[in-house]
Amino acid sequence: MAIEPEEVLEVLDMVFEQNLDIRTITLGVSLEECASHSMARLCRRVYDRVCTAAEHLVDVAGAIEAEYGIPIVNKRVAVTPVALIAAGIADEDLSPVAMALDDAAAAVGVDYLGGFSALVPKGMGEADRRLIASIPRALAETKRVCSSVNVATSRAGINMDAVFAMAKAVREVAELTADEDSVGASKLVVFSNMVEDSPFMAGAIHGPGEADCVVNVGVSGPGVMAASLEQLSPEADLMAVAERIKETAFKITRAGELVSREAARRLGVAKGIVDLSLAPTPAVGDSVARVLEIMGVGRCGGPGTTCALALLNDAVKKGGVMASSSVGGLSGAFIPVSEDAGMIAAARDGALTLEKLEAMTSVCSVGIDMVAVPGETSVEALAGLIADEMAIGVINNKTTAVRVIPAIGKREGDVVRYGGLFGEAPVMALNGHAGTVFAHRGGRFPAPLNSLRN
Repeated sequence: MAIEPEEVLEVLDMVFEQNLDIRTITLGVSLEECASHSMARLCRRVYDRVCTAAEHLVDVAGAIEAEYGIPIVNKRVAVTPVALIAAGIADEDLSPVAMALDDAAAAVGVDYLGGFSALVPKGMGEADRRLIASIPRALAETKRVCSSVNVATSRAGINMDAVFAMAKAVREVAELTADEDSVGASKLVVFSNMVEDSPFMAGAIHGPGEADCVVNVGVSGPGVMAASLEQLSPEADLMAVAERIKETAFKITRAGELVSREAARRLGVAKGIVDLSLAPTPAVGDSVARVLEIMGVGRCGGPGTTCALALLNDAVKKGGVMASSSVGGLSGAFIPVSEDAGMIAAARDGALTLEKLEAMTSVCSVGIDMVAVPGETSVEALAGLIADEMAIGVINNKTTAVRVIPAIGKREGDVVRYGGLFGEAPVMALNGHAGTVFAHRGGRFPAPLNSLRN
């Protein structure tokens, strides 16, 4: 479908009046050719590969931004999960690979690089175990590298040994970066049903089934959605609300489709997906929580919030798939507490609790995202939180994730501050009654009956 001039003009109006932006252009880069038995050789190959593949990414994004007037907030790289290319190395510590990736990300000028990752839903190989053990140091000693581990799928169940290992990794990286409000944990996410083409951090990887180099684009637009819904009468029924969301999601996604086509053409790589997620920012007016409140929920987190979010998420997907033949990634509504001004306010006032957030994740795009909990939270409680969220994903056959920050030295009601897109987060209460048995049982939560689809 051709991009019409009228669409470009409409997009510009959304940019200038309603905070529309392209949240990220993410270049997926395969590292399969970099595998080696030597750590030094692997690091050198990884660095060279990323620098060569992403050499022009930032310049191309800047040129598109200038030509079309659409802000492109982040330029990122995602790579093959490092555990897949590190199996031939005998070294116990794999963090030097993360440092090579961090150096490459700095050299090409991107904001973040994802892929210090492993896929372990059914079991951990030796390289997977070493990578997970290396995550705390890797994230504490790098600035741009992000890490993600897939510990569950609806097809395989939940690897409970990996859940506990990730809870320990989250806790350790938080401790190693305690003097920076435990910021290292903000770059680490644990997944159920992880997708292999998401452009959003911290969970972006370049999946094994992808082309050699691929451009994936993530759009945003809570401000556009809020402005559109505010034009509806309070008497409009929910069918009318859903139709308005679909229409607006179509327009937002067309902007992403335009940028995706141009970026792929100019870089000379494969065009990947458009992730049509509503990704908020701490800026006033760019909030998913605000959208839910305009829909009629008195306060985000109050009764009706989960229903409103379910309608929003479904209607966004329905509108977006009509705007691009390559919709993918996570695609829906994000609810990261620290990155959404409305969520921050609702959590601070007690309207939004961690238990309500967990309920909301059953119908939204991701999960418990950018949530700060007290620094004294036990590993067992963290493992229980992760396990609960993985179960929601496995049983409902959807992607869920946990990006939780044990704020070392902080208590409930304190605040962690990161600035930029990460914003700030009030430290939320986490039920501490996890016990000391469940998290240590290990083994595998078996695949549910609905996984038998052949």
